[in-house]
Amino acid sequence: MAALAVVRDLREHRAPASAEELERFETDVLSGFVLARAWAGLADGTIRGDVGHLDQIRSWFGRPLWDMEPADADVYFGKVLRHSPSGTRLGRSQALSTYFMFLELRHKVEIHRMTGRVVECPIDEMNRPRGAKDTQLRIPPSEPEIGTLFTGWGGEPATCRKFAPTARNCTASKLMSQVGLRVSEACGLDLDHIKWDLGRFGKLHVRHGKGARGSGPRERMVPLINGADRTLR
Repeated sequence: MAALAVVRDLREHRAPASAEELERFETDVLSGFVLARAWAGLADGTIRGDVGHLDQIRSWFGRPLWDMEPADADVYFGKVLRHSPSGTRLGRSQALSTYFMFLELRHKVEIHRMTGRVVECPIDEMNRPRGAKDTQLRIPPSEPEIGTLFTGWGGEPATCRKFAPTARNCTASKLMSQVGLRVSEACGLDLDHIKWDLGRFGKLHVRHGKGARGSGPRERMVPLINGADRTLR
């Protein structure tokens, strides 16, 4: 029969970190958060906005954000930001949630060793600002609705005061819905960019297409599918 023995904790034992150590660690963590978000491809303006939100919360809280609990978030979003615009409350809560996700993924063990706290996001299902999900939901119109829109719009040139702008706007909008052009790309088109001799239906030479990750404008050829050739003719 096996004898019982005391199980020893194999985790590192260390004294609580000093205020100076925590301050340096907090600065390093925020720098790592900025670097991770930049590496993920977010725009500099977006990252600055998130850091600004975190600075505002940190200034009010007066302690490292990993010390925040749901009760603290209730006071901040329920009283301090009670009369702020909904977009401000939503953006600040999303920045805080993203920051805590970073803490949990990268520094949860280290924060526990230094402070004894287990990192947990103070934004939960009970205090999350309204609109967090609604702002991300985009329901495209159905095909019958699109057909009704352009059928009615197509009749306006016969009765409008200025034919050319009305016909141009209707044609550009219908073209965007058929081949997936962006507004800026459609505005940059000219008659010379229509290549009727390419492909089965013809193609559009988009000279100022949207670039990726700061590469600048990119050219591409767009086939005139889904009736786009008839729209242009």
